[in-house]
Amino acid sequence: MSSSIQMRTTYSGLVDESLLGQTVRLCGWVNRRRDHGGVIFVDLRDREGYVQVVCDPDRPEMFKTAEGLRNEFCIQVTGVVRARPEGTTNDGLKSGKIEVLCHELAVLNASVTPPFQLDDENLSETTRLMHRVLDLRRPYMQKNIMLRYKVAMEVRKFLDANGFIDIETPMLTKSTPEGARDYLVPSRVHDGMFFALPQSPQLFKQLLMVSGFDRYYQITKCFRDEDLRADRQPEFTQIDVETSFMKEEEIRTMFEGMIRSTFQNVLGIDIGAFPVMKHADAMRLYGSDKPDLRVKMEFTELTDVMKDVDFKVFSGPANAEDGRVVGLRVPGGSEMPRSEIDAYTEFVKIYGAKGLAYIKVNEKAKGRDGLQSPIVKNLHDAAINAVLERTGAQDGDLVFFGADKAKVVNDAIGALRVKIGHSELGKKNGLLEGEWRPLWVVDFPMFEFDEEGQRWNAVHHPFTSPKDGHEDWLETDPGRCLAKAYDAVLNGIELGGGSVRIHREDVQSKVFRALKIGAEEAKLKFGFLLDALQYGAPPHGGIAIGLDRFVMLMTGAESLRDVIAFPKTQRAQDLLTQAPGPVDEKQLRELHIRLRNPTPA
Repeated sequence: MSSSIQMRTTYSGLVDESLLGQTVRLCGWVNRRRDHGGVIFVDLRDREGYVQVVCDPDRPEMFKTAEGLRNEFCIQVTGVVRARPEGTTNDGLKSGKIEVLCHELAVLNASVTPPFQLDDENLSETTRLMHRVLDLRRPYMQKNIMLRYKVAMEVRKFLDANGFIDIETPMLTKSTPEGARDYLVPSRVHDGMFFALPQSPQLFKQLLMVSGFDRYYQITKCFRDEDLRADRQPEFTQIDVETSFMKEEEIRTMFEGMIRSTFQNVLGIDIGAFPVMKHADAMRLYGSDKPDLRVKMEFTELTDVMKDVDFKVFSGPANAEDGRVVGLRVPGGSEMPRSEIDAYTEFVKIYGAKGLAYIKVNEKAKGRDGLQSPIVKNLHDAAINAVLERTGAQDGDLVFFGADKAKVVNDAIGALRVKIGHSELGKKNGLLEGEWRPLWVVDFPMFEFDEEGQRWNAVHHPFTSPKDGHEDWLETDPGRCLAKAYDAVLNGIELGGGSVRIHREDVQSKVFRALKIGAEEAKLKFGFLLDALQYGAPPHGGIAIGLDRFVMLMTGAESLRDVIAFPKTQRAQDLLTQAPGPVDEKQLRELHIRLRNPTPA
């Protein structure tokens, strides 16, 4: 006959003054055991936090058990909640004003000595990922994963309230070109054939719109076999949404509302309305399509005034078709020591820049004589005056210069702008402003030219609709075409992006021709979508927001790996399970696969 007694009456971290005098039964892990001259204190931890348990020697059997406790033992405590003695309270804990006097103590499971102390803040990531189960017990990770759950719930509530329905799309699908490498899955039944794991549900959600479901969403896994960074994972989670009969501005308004309400309901923060910025303006002012608007500095265009200077480092790019010269004024930057300037010079080389020219403005009123820089002698007066006037430089400022191909300048000086803004000098001189700065970036180019392949590539994907009136340029001048595309940006991080899709087969065919995808190739790769568009496909569009990045921003974590329960390393490995790993010859034979370079036994 089973007992009706509860194994646990409440979470350890939720015990507070409201339970004073009551008997509670708690389950959790020993965070620390402290022996204070005959009285044993146990910090009991569970997902909601800590509570202090006091074990007195006047209950000998219980006390003997307490003496044998070690870190990470899983235990059950039955005891009475009482106020902590005066002067021993802990305002940092919900349970900080109380403690539990232990009456009964049971070890549910002992633990071997953990490989690290859970409150050690200097653990290497390799150690954490190898022992991820223990790492996930740490309050930092518990908080992050719990917040991730709350974000997902708020998103679901918002979408449900707005008529969106959750529909699953396949994980085993057809390999189609979407910008990154596919993860391929061999078919055992169909010799020599492969499924692909989806890079996104893009094609299927468009098919659902043609099917008349009107408003779809899914919080789903996506897979991309690409080189990884701190904000990339081979498998990641997307809040994927599609809707019919809504214009570009309506879609943006809807999902701005979703992002803002999620921040409000989860963190109690109003991040404010999203200003709208054209892609061309973002690149002109910040060199980035996801600018961090907290950093107050902007680019100053100097290409035109550097065309006739003697300094070839500037005049060369200024006269090149794809060149650009910009200035970046750093208010108060003249106090920057040479060592810091040299460090920034090395930093921009990561982005392809060959160097970093600068001018310190000591006394603007003296003209070139009030400037400190090795390059001033190579610039004529008109160029110097233009630099000072356009940048608005004042005494005590410093101006950095970028001069190279436009892409190199944008990448290098754009990254430099953010780095300086977040530096100690930047914070001290007020170059970083505000905690949250959201933004919509719109009017992206439809295509970018691939110099190597001598062809146009889609900036987003080949199903993005051109702006009204740009359809005719698809075949005559693809570089002029702008897209009905939009990215949601927060603090310089792209939360997600989307677009209005092409819903007419004739426009889709024009885009394929611009991308040099012939009718036969289009039929082979996208035939099922092209066929569906012929059956009265509605106007539709959507957005995909990266749940991992969303949560990373909200927690202040530095890596996606800190908000994913079981992530991969930058080499796409799972150190906990040792995946990927070899499989036996029998499995390979069933899949009709032979390894060209077998791993030595």
